[in-house]
Amino acid sequence: MTELSYENLLLVCLVGALVPLTLGLLPRVRLPSVVLEITAGVLLGPAVLGWVRADAPVAVLGWLGLTFLLFLAGLEVDPAHLKSSLVRTAGLGYLITLLLATPVTLILFAAGWIEDPALLVVILSATAIGLVVPVIRDAGQVSTPLGQSVIVASTVADVTSIVLLSVLFGTHGSTASRTALLLTYGVVIAGMTVVVATAGRLPRLQRVLVALQDSTAQIRIRLAVVLLVALTALAARFGLETILGAFVAGVVLSLLDRRTGEHPQFRPKLDALGFGLLIPVFYVTTGLNLDLPGLLADSSALLRVPVLLLALLAVRGVPALLFVRSIGMRRSIAAGFLQATSLPFIVAASQVGVAVGLLSPVSAAALITTGILSVAIFPTVAFALLREARASQPPGQG
Repeated sequence: MTELSYENLLLVCLVGALVPLTLGLLPRVRLPSVVLEITAGVLLGPAVLGWVRADAPVAVLGWLGLTFLLFLAGLEVDPAHLKSSLVRTAGLGYLITLLLATPVTLILFAAGWIEDPALLVVILSATAIGLVVPVIRDAGQVSTPLGQSVIVASTVADVTSIVLLSVLFGTHGSTASRTALLLTYGVVIAGMTVVVATAGRLPRLQRVLVALQDSTAQIRIRLAVVLLVALTALAARFGLETILGAFVAGVVLSLLDRRTGEHPQFRPKLDALGFGLLIPVFYVTTGLNLDLPGLLADSSALLRVPVLLLALLAVRGVPALLFVRSIGMRRSIAAGFLQATSLPFIVAASQVGVAVGLLSPVSAAALITTGILSVAIFPTVAFALLREARASQPPGQG
Protein backbone atom coordinates (compact mmCIF):
# COMPACT_ATOMS: atom_id res chain seq x y z
CA MET A 1 0.00 0.00 0.00
CA THR A 2 1.29 3.47 -0.91
CA GLU A 3 2.29 5.46 2.15
CA LEU A 4 0.28 8.66 2.36
CA SER A 5 1.62 11.89 3.81
CA TYR A 6 0.03 15.15 4.91
CA GLU A 7 3.15 17.24 4.31
CA ASN A 8 2.45 18.36 0.75
CA LEU A 9 -1.25 18.77 1.46
CA LEU A 10 -0.41 20.93 4.49
CA LEU A 11 1.54 23.40 2.37
CA VAL A 12 -1.14 23.42 -0.32
CA CYS A 13 -3.86 24.14 2.25
CA LEU A 14 -1.64 26.79 3.84
CA VAL A 15 -1.40 28.57 0.49
CA GLY A 16 -5.17 28.34 0.12
CA ALA A 17 -5.62 30.04 3.51
CA LEU A 18 -2.86 32.65 3.26
CA VAL A 19 -3.74 33.97 -0.21
CA PRO A 20 -7.21 35.39 0.62
CA LEU A 21 -5.93 36.53 4.02
CA THR A 22 -3.13 38.45 2.33
CA LEU A 23 -5.52 39.99 -0.18
CA GLY A 24 -7.77 41.03 2.70
CA LEU A 25 -4.86 42.71 4.48
CA LEU A 26 -3.66 44.39 1.27
CA PRO A 27 -6.85 45.72 -0.37
CA ARG A 28 -4.87 47.69 -2.95
CA VAL A 29 -3.69 44.42 -4.49
CA ARG A 30 -6.56 43.89 -6.92
CA LEU A 31 -5.85 40.37 -8.11
CA PRO A 32 -8.26 37.42 -8.03
CA SER A 33 -7.14 34.90 -5.42
CA VAL A 34 -7.10 32.16 -8.07
CA VAL A 35 -4.20 33.89 -9.84
CA LEU A 36 -2.11 34.05 -6.68
CA GLU A 37 -2.98 30.47 -5.73
CA ILE A 38 -1.79 29.14 -9.09
CA THR A 39 1.29 31.37 -8.97
CA ALA A 40 2.13 30.10 -5.48
CA GLY A 41 1.78 26.54 -6.78
CA VAL A 42 4.27 27.30 -9.56
CA LEU A 43 6.75 28.89 -7.15
CA LEU A 44 6.53 26.17 -4.50
CA GLY A 45 6.35 23.29 -6.96
CA PRO A 46 8.92 21.40 -9.01
CA ALA A 47 9.25 24.24 -11.55
CA VAL A 48 10.95 26.63 -9.08
CA LEU A 49 11.60 25.85 -5.41
CA GLY A 50 10.62 22.18 -5.36
CA TRP A 51 9.14 22.36 -1.87
CA VAL A 52 5.79 20.82 -2.78
CA ARG A 53 4.77 18.08 -5.18
CA ALA A 54 1.38 16.81 -6.27
CA ASP A 55 1.44 13.47 -4.45
CA ALA A 56 -1.60 11.19 -4.17
CA PRO A 57 -3.59 13.16 -1.53
CA VAL A 58 -2.96 16.49 -3.29
CA ALA A 59 -3.72 15.05 -6.74
CA VAL A 60 -6.99 13.44 -5.62
CA LEU A 61 -8.25 16.55 -3.83
CA GLY A 62 -7.20 18.69 -6.80
CA TRP A 63 -9.15 16.44 -9.15
CA LEU A 64 -12.17 16.66 -6.87
CA GLY A 65 -11.70 20.44 -6.78
CA LEU A 66 -12.00 20.71 -10.56
CA THR A 67 -15.08 18.49 -10.44
CA PHE A 68 -16.66 20.62 -7.72
CA LEU A 69 -15.79 23.87 -9.53
CA LEU A 70 -17.64 22.71 -12.64
CA PHE A 71 -20.47 21.47 -10.42
CA LEU A 72 -20.83 24.94 -8.88
CA ALA A 73 -20.63 26.45 -12.38
CA GLY A 74 -23.58 24.30 -13.42
CA LEU A 75 -25.38 25.45 -10.28
CA GLU A 76 -25.17 29.02 -11.62
CA VAL A 77 -27.42 28.08 -14.54
CA ASP A 78 -30.79 29.66 -13.82
CA PRO A 79 -33.66 28.76 -16.20
CA ALA A 80 -35.30 32.08 -15.32
CA HIS A 81 -32.45 33.86 -17.12
CA LEU A 82 -32.80 31.81 -20.29
CA LYS A 83 -35.27 34.02 -22.12
CA SER A 84 -35.74 33.09 -25.75
CA SER A 85 -34.41 36.38 -27.15
CA LEU A 86 -31.28 36.24 -24.98
CA VAL A 87 -30.69 32.58 -25.83
CA ARG A 88 -30.97 33.33 -29.56
CA THR A 89 -28.47 36.16 -29.24
CA ALA A 90 -26.15 33.98 -27.15
CA GLY A 91 -26.41 31.16 -29.69
CA LEU A 92 -25.57 33.54 -32.52
CA GLY A 93 -22.66 34.88 -30.48
CA TYR A 94 -21.32 31.38 -29.93
CA LEU A 95 -21.59 30.65 -33.65
CA ILE A 96 -19.61 33.85 -34.34
CA THR A 97 -17.02 32.64 -31.81
CA LEU A 98 -16.57 29.37 -33.70
CA LEU A 99 -16.33 31.21 -37.04
CA LEU A 100 -13.72 33.63 -35.66
CA ALA A 101 -11.73 30.90 -33.89
CA THR A 102 -11.44 28.66 -36.95
CA PRO A 103 -9.07 30.81 -39.08
CA VAL A 104 -7.09 31.84 -35.98
CA THR A 105 -6.46 28.25 -34.97
CA LEU A 106 -5.61 27.21 -38.53
CA ILE A 107 -2.96 29.93 -38.65
CA LEU A 108 -1.51 28.79 -35.32
CA PHE A 109 -1.56 25.20 -36.57
CA ALA A 110 0.25 26.16 -39.78
CA ALA A 111 2.86 27.94 -37.65
CA GLY A 112 3.42 24.74 -35.69
CA TRP A 113 2.27 26.31 -32.42
CA ILE A 114 -0.58 23.89 -31.76
CA GLU A 115 -1.16 20.23 -32.50
CA ASP A 116 -4.92 20.15 -33.21
CA PRO A 117 -6.84 23.23 -34.46
CA ALA A 118 -10.29 21.74 -33.79
CA LEU A 119 -9.48 21.18 -30.12
CA LEU A 120 -8.20 24.75 -29.81
CA VAL A 121 -11.42 26.09 -31.34
CA VAL A 122 -13.39 24.37 -28.58
CA ILE A 123 -10.96 25.50 -25.86
CA LEU A 124 -11.17 29.14 -26.93
CA SER A 125 -14.98 29.09 -27.14
CA ALA A 126 -15.77 28.72 -23.42
CA THR A 127 -16.45 31.30 -20.72
CA ALA A 128 -15.91 30.61 -17.02
CA ILE A 129 -19.47 31.15 -15.80
CA GLY A 130 -18.42 30.16 -12.28
CA LEU A 131 -15.92 33.03 -12.25
CA VAL A 132 -17.95 35.57 -14.24
CA VAL A 133 -21.20 35.42 -12.25
CA PRO A 134 -19.54 36.43 -8.94
CA VAL A 135 -17.91 39.38 -10.74
CA ILE A 136 -21.27 40.47 -12.13
CA ARG A 137 -22.86 40.01 -8.71
CA ASP A 138 -20.16 42.09 -7.01
CA ALA A 139 -20.70 44.84 -9.59
CA GLY A 140 -24.43 44.87 -8.83
CA GLN A 141 -25.24 43.94 -12.45
CA VAL A 142 -27.04 40.60 -12.09
CA SER A 143 -30.52 41.91 -12.85
CA THR A 144 -29.42 44.48 -15.46
CA PRO A 145 -29.52 43.87 -19.23
CA LEU A 146 -25.72 43.59 -19.20
CA GLY A 147 -25.70 41.02 -16.43
CA GLN A 148 -28.47 38.97 -17.99
CA SER A 149 -26.83 39.04 -21.42
CA VAL A 150 -23.42 37.94 -20.11
CA ILE A 151 -24.87 35.23 -17.86
CA VAL A 152 -26.90 33.69 -20.69
CA ALA A 153 -23.99 33.97 -23.15
CA SER A 154 -21.65 32.35 -20.62
CA THR A 155 -24.16 29.59 -19.95
CA VAL A 156 -24.57 28.79 -23.64
CA ALA A 157 -20.79 28.87 -24.18
CA ASP A 158 -20.00 26.62 -21.20
CA VAL A 159 -22.71 24.06 -21.94
CA THR A 160 -21.90 23.86 -25.65
CA SER A 161 -18.13 23.72 -25.13
CA ILE A 162 -18.38 20.91 -22.58
CA VAL A 163 -20.70 18.94 -24.87
CA LEU A 164 -18.40 19.45 -27.87
CA LEU A 165 -15.36 18.39 -25.86
CA SER A 166 -17.13 15.21 -24.72
CA VAL A 167 -18.41 14.29 -28.17
CA LEU A 168 -15.47 15.26 -30.37
CA PHE A 169 -12.50 14.48 -28.14
CA GLY A 170 -13.58 11.71 -25.82
CA THR A 171 -11.27 8.80 -25.13
CA HIS A 172 -13.81 6.06 -25.94
CA GLY A 173 -15.37 5.08 -29.27
CA SER A 174 -16.05 7.17 -32.35
CA THR A 175 -17.71 10.57 -32.55
CA ALA A 176 -20.97 8.96 -33.72
CA SER A 177 -21.00 6.47 -30.86
CA ARG A 178 -20.23 9.21 -28.33
CA THR A 179 -23.07 11.31 -29.76
CA ALA A 180 -25.48 8.39 -29.31
CA LEU A 181 -24.19 7.86 -25.78
CA LEU A 182 -24.62 11.56 -25.04
CA LEU A 183 -28.26 11.46 -26.17
CA THR A 184 -28.87 8.36 -24.07
CA TYR A 185 -27.16 10.02 -21.13
CA GLY A 186 -29.44 13.04 -21.55
CA VAL A 187 -32.56 10.86 -21.55
CA VAL A 188 -31.39 9.05 -18.40
CA ILE A 189 -30.67 12.36 -16.65
CA ALA A 190 -34.06 13.80 -17.65
CA GLY A 191 -35.86 10.72 -16.34
CA MET A 192 -33.90 10.75 -13.11
CA THR A 193 -34.60 14.47 -12.61
CA VAL A 194 -38.34 13.88 -12.97
CA VAL A 195 -38.24 11.00 -10.48
CA VAL A 196 -36.25 12.98 -7.91
CA ALA A 197 -38.45 16.07 -8.32
CA THR A 198 -41.58 13.98 -7.86
CA ALA A 199 -40.18 12.24 -4.78
CA GLY A 200 -39.17 15.60 -3.34
CA ARG A 201 -42.81 16.69 -3.22
CA LEU A 202 -43.82 13.88 -0.85
CA PRO A 203 -44.88 15.57 2.41
CA ARG A 204 -43.25 13.00 4.68
CA LEU A 205 -39.94 13.18 2.82
CA GLN A 206 -40.05 16.97 2.90
CA ARG A 207 -40.50 16.92 6.69
CA VAL A 208 -37.53 14.58 7.09
CA LEU A 209 -35.34 16.75 4.85
CA VAL A 210 -36.21 19.86 6.83
CA ALA A 211 -35.51 18.08 10.11
CA LEU A 212 -32.11 16.81 8.97
CA GLN A 213 -30.85 19.67 6.79
CA ASP A 214 -29.23 21.63 9.64
CA SER A 215 -28.37 18.72 11.91
CA THR A 216 -25.09 16.82 11.88
CA ALA A 217 -26.61 14.78 9.04
CA GLN A 218 -26.51 17.85 6.70
CA ILE A 219 -28.73 15.73 4.50
CA ARG A 220 -29.13 18.18 1.62
CA ILE A 221 -25.37 18.53 1.26
CA ARG A 222 -24.91 14.75 1.39
CA LEU A 223 -27.58 14.24 -1.26
CA ALA A 224 -25.99 16.95 -3.43
CA VAL A 225 -22.64 15.15 -3.21
CA VAL A 226 -24.36 11.85 -4.11
CA LEU A 227 -25.89 13.54 -7.16
CA LEU A 228 -22.51 14.98 -8.19
CA VAL A 229 -20.66 11.67 -7.85
CA ALA A 230 -23.49 9.68 -9.46
CA LEU A 231 -23.75 11.83 -12.60
CA THR A 232 -19.98 12.11 -12.93
CA ALA A 233 -19.58 8.33 -12.59
CA LEU A 234 -22.45 7.81 -15.03
CA ALA A 235 -20.78 10.09 -17.58
CA ALA A 236 -17.57 8.08 -17.25
CA ARG A 237 -19.54 4.85 -17.65
CA PHE A 238 -21.06 6.23 -20.86
CA GLY A 239 -17.57 7.02 -22.15
CA LEU A 240 -18.11 10.78 -21.83
CA GLU A 241 -15.88 13.31 -20.10
CA THR A 242 -16.41 13.46 -16.34
CA ILE A 243 -16.50 17.27 -16.44
CA LEU A 244 -19.78 16.92 -18.38
CA GLY A 245 -21.27 14.88 -15.52
CA ALA A 246 -20.09 17.41 -12.93
CA PHE A 247 -21.56 20.36 -14.85
CA VAL A 248 -24.83 18.54 -15.54
CA ALA A 249 -25.11 17.63 -11.85
CA GLY A 250 -24.95 21.34 -11.02
CA VAL A 251 -27.61 22.17 -13.61
CA VAL A 252 -29.92 19.41 -12.32
CA LEU A 253 -29.45 20.53 -8.74
CA SER A 254 -30.14 24.12 -9.78
CA LEU A 255 -33.47 23.03 -11.32
CA LEU A 256 -34.43 20.97 -8.26
CA ASP A 257 -33.37 23.60 -5.76
CA ARG A 258 -35.34 26.36 -7.45
CA ARG A 259 -38.43 24.14 -7.34
CA THR A 260 -38.21 23.60 -3.59
CA GLY A 261 -36.46 26.75 -2.37
CA GLU A 262 -36.82 25.69 1.26
CA HIS A 263 -33.32 26.27 2.52
CA PRO A 264 -31.58 29.65 1.97
CA GLN A 265 -28.30 28.32 3.43
CA PHE A 266 -28.04 25.38 1.06
CA ARG A 267 -25.89 27.08 -1.57
CA PRO A 268 -23.65 28.89 0.92
CA LYS A 269 -22.92 25.49 2.45
CA LEU A 270 -21.95 24.08 -0.94
CA ASP A 271 -19.76 27.14 -1.54
CA ALA A 272 -18.12 26.53 1.84
CA LEU A 273 -17.34 22.93 0.93
CA GLY A 274 -16.01 23.85 -2.50
CA PHE A 275 -14.18 27.12 -1.89
CA GLY A 276 -13.17 26.22 1.66
CA LEU A 277 -11.18 23.12 0.70
CA LEU A 278 -11.46 21.49 -2.71
CA ILE A 279 -11.25 24.37 -5.18
CA PRO A 280 -8.18 26.09 -3.65
CA VAL A 281 -6.37 22.73 -3.75
CA PHE A 282 -7.27 22.44 -7.44
CA TYR A 283 -5.86 25.88 -8.24
CA VAL A 284 -2.63 25.31 -6.31
CA THR A 285 -2.27 21.87 -7.93
CA THR A 286 -2.69 23.50 -11.34
CA GLY A 287 0.37 25.60 -10.53
CA LEU A 288 2.29 22.58 -9.26
CA ASN A 289 1.66 20.69 -12.52
CA LEU A 290 2.30 23.61 -14.87
CA ASP A 291 5.17 22.84 -17.24
CA LEU A 292 6.86 26.20 -16.71
CA PRO A 293 10.41 24.97 -17.56
CA GLY A 294 9.20 23.69 -20.92
CA LEU A 295 7.40 26.96 -21.57
CA LEU A 296 10.43 29.08 -20.68
CA ALA A 297 12.88 26.87 -22.56
CA ASP A 298 11.24 27.61 -25.91
CA SER A 299 10.88 31.26 -26.90
CA SER A 300 8.25 30.42 -29.48
CA ALA A 301 6.26 28.54 -26.82
CA LEU A 302 6.40 31.55 -24.52
CA LEU A 303 5.30 33.82 -27.36
CA ARG A 304 2.15 31.72 -27.72
CA VAL A 305 0.77 33.09 -24.46
CA PRO A 306 0.12 36.73 -25.53
CA VAL A 307 -1.04 35.55 -28.95
CA LEU A 308 -3.49 33.07 -27.40
CA LEU A 309 -4.65 35.75 -24.95
CA LEU A 310 -5.45 38.12 -27.81
CA ALA A 311 -7.13 35.26 -29.69
CA LEU A 312 -9.28 34.46 -26.65
CA LEU A 313 -10.28 38.10 -26.29
CA ALA A 314 -11.13 38.36 -29.99
CA VAL A 315 -13.16 35.17 -30.40
CA ARG A 316 -15.15 35.62 -27.18
CA GLY A 317 -15.11 39.41 -26.95
CA VAL A 318 -16.21 40.39 -30.45
CA PRO A 319 -19.60 38.56 -30.20
CA ALA A 320 -20.48 40.86 -27.28
CA LEU A 321 -20.94 43.61 -29.86
CA LEU A 322 -24.33 41.97 -30.47
CA PHE A 323 -25.39 43.64 -27.20
CA VAL A 324 -24.64 47.22 -28.36
CA ARG A 325 -28.25 48.11 -29.20
CA SER A 326 -29.54 47.02 -25.79
CA ILE A 327 -26.74 48.09 -23.41
CA GLY A 328 -24.51 50.52 -25.32
CA MET A 329 -20.97 50.32 -26.63
CA ARG A 330 -19.01 50.75 -23.37
CA ARG A 331 -21.01 48.09 -21.53
CA SER A 332 -20.76 45.77 -24.55
CA ILE A 333 -16.98 46.07 -24.48
CA ALA A 334 -17.07 45.29 -20.74
CA ALA A 335 -19.26 42.28 -21.53
CA GLY A 336 -16.70 41.16 -24.11
CA PHE A 337 -13.93 41.15 -21.51
CA LEU A 338 -16.12 39.15 -19.13
CA GLN A 339 -17.03 36.64 -21.84
CA ALA A 340 -13.32 36.17 -22.61
CA THR A 341 -12.57 35.19 -19.00
CA SER A 342 -11.84 31.48 -18.93
CA LEU A 343 -9.76 29.07 -16.87
CA PRO A 344 -11.46 25.92 -15.44
CA PHE A 345 -12.53 24.68 -18.85
CA ILE A 346 -9.10 25.47 -20.31
CA VAL A 347 -7.48 23.37 -17.58
CA ALA A 348 -9.94 20.48 -18.05
CA ALA A 349 -9.76 20.55 -21.84
CA SER A 350 -5.95 20.78 -21.77
CA GLN A 351 -5.83 17.69 -19.57
CA VAL A 352 -8.07 15.87 -22.05
CA GLY A 353 -5.93 17.04 -24.97
CA VAL A 354 -2.73 15.79 -23.35
CA ALA A 355 -4.40 12.48 -22.42
CA VAL A 356 -5.56 11.77 -25.99
CA GLY A 357 -2.30 12.96 -27.57
CA LEU A 358 -3.74 16.06 -29.26
CA LEU A 359 -1.87 18.54 -27.09
CA SER A 360 1.72 18.64 -25.86
CA PRO A 361 2.48 19.50 -22.21
CA VAL A 362 4.13 22.74 -23.35
CA SER A 363 1.06 23.77 -25.38
CA ALA A 364 -1.14 22.89 -22.40
CA ALA A 365 1.06 25.08 -20.18
CA ALA A 366 0.73 27.96 -22.64
CA LEU A 367 -3.07 27.60 -22.69
CA ILE A 368 -3.36 27.40 -18.91
CA THR A 369 -1.11 30.45 -18.54
CA THR A 370 -3.38 32.23 -21.00
CA GLY A 371 -6.38 31.33 -18.84
CA ILE A 372 -4.62 32.61 -15.73
CA LEU A 373 -3.90 35.94 -17.40
CA SER A 374 -7.49 36.21 -18.63
CA VAL A 375 -8.72 35.86 -15.05
CA ALA A 376 -6.14 38.36 -13.81
CA ILE A 377 -6.76 41.03 -16.47
CA PHE A 378 -10.16 40.83 -18.13
CA PRO A 379 -12.54 41.17 -15.13
CA THR A 380 -10.47 44.12 -13.85
CA VAL A 381 -10.78 45.89 -17.20
CA ALA A 382 -14.51 45.12 -17.29
CA PHE A 383 -14.95 46.56 -13.78
CA ALA A 384 -13.18 49.77 -14.83
CA LEU A 385 -15.36 50.13 -17.91
CA LEU A 386 -18.52 49.57 -15.88
CA ARG A 387 -17.47 52.21 -13.34
CA GLU A 388 -16.85 54.69 -16.17
CA ALA A 389 -20.20 53.82 -17.76
CA ARG A 390 -22.01 54.34 -14.44
CA ALA A 391 -20.20 57.63 -13.80
CA SER A 392 -21.06 58.98 -17.27
CA GLN A 393 -24.75 58.08 -17.27
CA PRO A 394 -27.37 60.75 -16.49
CA PRO A 395 -28.69 60.86 -12.89
CA GLY A 396 -31.62 58.58 -12.21
CA GLN A 397 -30.72 55.96 -14.80
CA GLY A 398 -29.70 52.47 -13.55
